[in-house]
Amino acid sequence: MPFARLASATTPTCHIGLGLAAVGRPGYINLGRERDLPADRSVEALRERTHELLDAAYAQGVRYFDAARSYGRSEEFLAGWLTARPDVTDVVIGSKWGYTYTAAWRTDAEAHEIKDHSLATFERQRAETAELLGDRLDLYQIHSVTPDSPALTDKELHARLAEAAAQGVTIGFSTSGPAQAEAIRAALGVTVDGEPLFRTVQSTYNVLETSAGPALAEAHDAGLTVIVKEGMANGRLAGENAPAAVRDVAEAEGLGADAVALALVLRQPWAGVVLSGAATVTQLASNLHAPVVDLDEEQLARLAGLAEEPTAYWERRGQLPWH
Repeated sequence: MPFARLASATTPTCHIGLGLAAVGRPGYINLGRERDLPADRSVEALRERTHELLDAAYAQGVRYFDAARSYGRSEEFLAGWLTARPDVTDVVIGSKWGYTYTAAWRTDAEAHEIKDHSLATFERQRAETAELLGDRLDLYQIHSVTPDSPALTDKELHARLAEAAAQGVTIGFSTSGPAQAEAIRAALGVTVDGEPLFRTVQSTYNVLETSAGPALAEAHDAGLTVIVKEGMANGRLAGENAPAAVRDVAEAEGLGADAVALALVLRQPWAGVVLSGAATVTQLASNLHAPVVDLDEEQLARLAGLAEEPTAYWERRGQLPWH
């Protein structure tokens, strides 16, 4: 599996990856994003920002980069960066299919992405991803599986995913919504010719949303690499937006609230890679302090008390505006 390259790495930051959701398109739901990105949201401006972040991340030891078909031009930006740096051969590249970007590079679009887990969408998007990333793609995940997703029961789709795996691409899935644990457990039961189909799972887990934790531990025990997304709760755990308890711990540690929030995720024994969703180099540098945060039992107890009921958390997330 490609993540063996990360497991054998010696730098702590190899366990932090960089997700490109916030910089691959002009609109996204992260809080504070209107300040984080330049007023010029042109393709070239965001290409430049993405490459700047990738350069900074790589220089500081980050070796996993995460894109998706629905993240605007994230795959295109990542592919361009890789082409311009042929000496960068020690990274793991992941992307996702299942959502189609529909905003046409506008921030005021009525719909920014449309979900479809059909075989036809997989075939189309797999070809689109291959055209951009070619053999640099290591991991291809189904984007945002929920318990009712047809991707969990479509045998023809499973066969095609297994063919991609036989050709060297690791197959995984991501989850979203208040029933993440149910989706994870259902996916663990998907097999092709008696063998488990999925080798990775990417789920939301953070100080405010911990409900997927037990299922992610089960996935880890079953041999899957666990990737954690939205460790910053779309900006709700950063800076002035962070709850007082997170800010108090951060002040005591002399670091940012973001580093504390990510440190809580990194200490989970099942967490293989934790994604930073930084939109600036400064944010990235702050995120990368997370491995040095050593939370004590009292601090952990304070943070544990912030967890929200899953339905309430996801309702709040669904109300975040696209900036």
